[in-house]
Amino acid sequence: MNPALGARCFLLLSFTGPMTSFATIPLDTTTSATPLSYLSDGGLYTDTMAMFTGRISGTIGETSVIAILIGAIFLIAMGIIDLRIPGTYILTFAIFVILFGGHLTTGDMVPFVVQELCGGGLMLGAFFMATDYVTSPITPKGKIIYGVICGCLLGIFRLFGSSAEGCSYSIIFANMLVPLIERFTVPKPFGKGGEK
Repeated sequence: MNPALGARCFLLLSFTGPMTSFATIPLDTTTSATPLSYLSDGGLYTDTMAMFTGRISGTIGETSVIAILIGAIFLIAMGIIDLRIPGTYILTFAIFVILFGGHLTTGDMVPFVVQELCGGGLMLGAFFMATDYVTSPITPKGKIIYGVICGCLLGIFRLFGSSAEGCSYSIIFANMLVPLIERFTVPKPFGKGGEK
């Protein structure tokens, strides 16, 4: 599994109190509900553009979608990452939210989906964590299957779980399935010596 995500999840599960409580840190900060907590309670955050540009409070890497997208475009243009994993991850999650988010018949479905995409660690996880060379599939079909699994798991964790986030866990569980995905998506060789 991705070492950074594995360590984060281990610390979060083992030391939940210290990892989620920032009251003892002597900083001049303001505590408030995160945009994802508004969404998990069934409401909408007040300012979608603030979520996109990063004018909200939150942990580093989860606040400015535009900064993450700039970095992702650079990595894609340089050929460092492939768009298959993040593209299918984000698209699958968006479809999952549309179908199971409870806003399909209401007039606020589009803002809800956009805020779910902009909130939390989805963009950071999709472009920078799920595409890790060592822990992601190398076959083209495997990358798509992996992205679909990540998107479905994130949808389950966010919409039906007790926590508002779940990106780390979705990637880690999908990482554990990579050997199985690779086993069934290896292309068959053509020509002499191939399957009979």
